[in-house]
Amino acid sequence: MLYRNGFGQALWGGAALLLGVGEAGAQKLEGQGADATVLVVGTRGKQALDTPNATASRLGLTPLETPASIVSLDGDTIRARGDLSIVDAQTRAPGIASVANPGNGGTALSARGFSGQGSVLQLIDGVRLFPAAGTITFPTDPWMVERIDVLSGPASVLYGQGALGGAVNVVMRKPTAETHGQAEIGYGAQDSFRAAAGIGGPLGDTLGYRVDASYRRSDGYVDRGHSDSVALSGTLKWTPSPVFAVTVRGDHGDQRPITYFGTPLIDGRLDLRVRERNYNVGDGRMRFRDDRASVRIDWTPGADISLSNIAYYLTSDRFWRNLESYCWVAASGSCADGSAGAPGTIRRSSNYGIRHDQTQWGDQASVTWRTGIAPGIANALVVGGDANLVRFTHENDFGSDAQVDAVDPFAFDPGRFLDTQGIAPRYRTRTTALAVFAEDRVTLGPKWSVVGAVRYEENQVRRWAIAYPGGARQDSFVFEKTFRNATWRAGIVYQPMATLSLYGQYATGVDPLGTLTTVSTGQVAFSNARGHQIEAGAKWLFLNGRGTATLAAYRIVKTGLLAQRTLSSPVEQVGQRSAQGVEAAVTLDLPQGFGIDANGTLLDARFDDFRSGGADYTGRTPPDVPEALANLWLRWDATTRVQVRAGLRYVGRRFSDNGNGFPVPAYATVDGTLSYVLTPRMAVDVRVYNLFDKAYAVTSYGDQQWILGRPRSLDVGLRAAF
Repeated sequence: MLYRNGFGQALWGGAALLLGVGEAGAQKLEGQGADATVLVVGTRGKQALDTPNATASRLGLTPLETPASIVSLDGDTIRARGDLSIVDAQTRAPGIASVANPGNGGTALSARGFSGQGSVLQLIDGVRLFPAAGTITFPTDPWMVERIDVLSGPASVLYGQGALGGAVNVVMRKPTAETHGQAEIGYGAQDSFRAAAGIGGPLGDTLGYRVDASYRRSDGYVDRGHSDSVALSGTLKWTPSPVFAVTVRGDHGDQRPITYFGTPLIDGRLDLRVRERNYNVGDGRMRFRDDRASVRIDWTPGADISLSNIAYYLTSDRFWRNLESYCWVAASGSCADGSAGAPGTIRRSSNYGIRHDQTQWGDQASVTWRTGIAPGIANALVVGGDANLVRFTHENDFGSDAQVDAVDPFAFDPGRFLDTQGIAPRYRTRTTALAVFAEDRVTLGPKWSVVGAVRYEENQVRRWAIAYPGGARQDSFVFEKTFRNATWRAGIVYQPMATLSLYGQYATGVDPLGTLTTVSTGQVAFSNARGHQIEAGAKWLFLNGRGTATLAAYRIVKTGLLAQRTLSSPVEQVGQRSAQGVEAAVTLDLPQGFGIDANGTLLDARFDDFRSGGADYTGRTPPDVPEALANLWLRWDATTRVQVRAGLRYVGRRFSDNGNGFPVPAYATVDGTLSYVLTPRMAVDVRVYNLFDKAYAVTSYGDQQWILGRPRSLDVGLRAAF
């Protein structure tokens, strides 16, 4: 099954034709005295394989020295490509797909055959974000991003449970040694508007700063599709000596996303006549407000020792008020989910009002020693720990799903939200997460190194139910559960030359059965699911840094799935699922100003042994997992003033259910950008999204309700540097 698609051979065959490279055209503009910060050309620069990366290793190893798959997406390149959201940018990385929907905050991802906030961990500046009810809504805007690191495969040893598929770290912009400022403004289809600006630099000999602000709005590509967002950030870095630094940072995000939960299929297919219809109520609402504050201290008291500590505080206030589920009623008078209705109508249900009040306090500290053992043999060791406290209150009106109606698919009054019970606190939790970790690297001469790591973690969750007898609030303790897990990884790296690495690794990990902070009474009796991965690969930096190539092959096995074998049997922790695949990527700067950035993934994800509810899913593909993915970006610096970009995104077929009865078709979209330098510090961009106006599903919301992607759209923007 692994090679049942031919797109991979075609993609890499096309890339191979470009491997006779010469001088990189990325330096043409800078060589003639213009400011390269305006016309970003997307060279590897900050994301080179020989640049230290803190996401895949706490020892600050380079990707060439790390026995794992790690890729970085440079922030300047993300913005030059025109990616409109953090998720859009993340899914340009090898093996990453979007499973974002309004319920998970529009941020959930799929990686290496596993999906959702419980299997693909989200980080900001290396700090783990704890999802609540499967939801994360931060960070907000790609304008704030310095780079995005994607660590594929189990990352539990570094960051804790919930990272069997991988971990994605958004690294935010920081102060720079010299003053630099950027700004952009743009307008486009769907009455979309954006404006952003930022500046950073020194404030004297010991103090640096960075401030950024961004605003976006759009009327959307469906009826009543308005959205807007504001993002703010500020950083101060105090460096009183070369060996000591204190960094203080604050971030704010305020989003009102599009209140669109998807388009129902009609007779099992997408009917283009309803492509722009929004079946939510007219006063549907969502709002996500997130704030983060952190203080980081870095101290290097000696050449062989360094210490770091980061303390942080995050809050999230999330609100939903929507009619979420829509189903076509066939001529038989029933929906695909078995509910009844008037034939030829769209049955609407799931009248939900929800609020999340979440607060996370945390601290992470580590100390690193580097020592020589013998001639040609050296050791680097980091030991540390982290502690987190998460308080969460869930408000809802789930007792009053009274709004069920049927509307004409093509012309209807959306109506208004019906709330007969009131949105009020229903339960709260308190989660304490404590962990200690260690990582060690032994170099055995110039070519060999061994890297190992271990982590022990204890997560305690306490839950209270909230009721209102006689109108007075009453909190009742429900349960306390402690999850204890030890994970480890070991890998070896062989570098026959300084620019080529061959590696192998074995890693273990754990995933929660749902969401740690909101574990339910039905899950509390069970332990976390466990998994392990074996991976081998190669990384190559060639042509004096103008080309990079990576290749990885892996197999991940996850056990301890939660299932009810028959309708009358008890819930058990049984079964196994697995994923095996290959990922490849190549980046080249070519003669005559050409460049290419391509990656592709082929995998086989399946339930190896899984029976639930009387059905046998063995051999089926788990939901929300595309088994083929590809990204291709071509760049041409036509002149010192003109740059052209074209991007292809391919996402293979997925399924929305365990039984694979509801496929979501594969799709390919093409985006393009034409940039023209007006002055050395100003450029205009013309961008087209979904050039061929492909109607496609980004993901599903239920078995026959697809969240559609943006139709063909044209945007124009102006960028400046100062």
